Amino acid sequence: MDWFEQLFGVSPDGGSGATEALYTAAAAALVVAIVARRRLVAWTRKSRGRSQH
Repeated sequence: MDWFEQLFGVSPDGGSGATEALYTAAAAALVVAIVARRRLVAWTRKSRGRSQH
């Protein structure tokens, strides 16, 4: 996991890969949160439309 070192030319974790793992996990969590929020909003709008009929 040295994409961070290759991309920025620095090794903030001394080459252990911990920083890259943290950034990757944070990015994945952000993507999951965005997708979940969009699906929840869509589901809520769909549910509200059904209850009004």
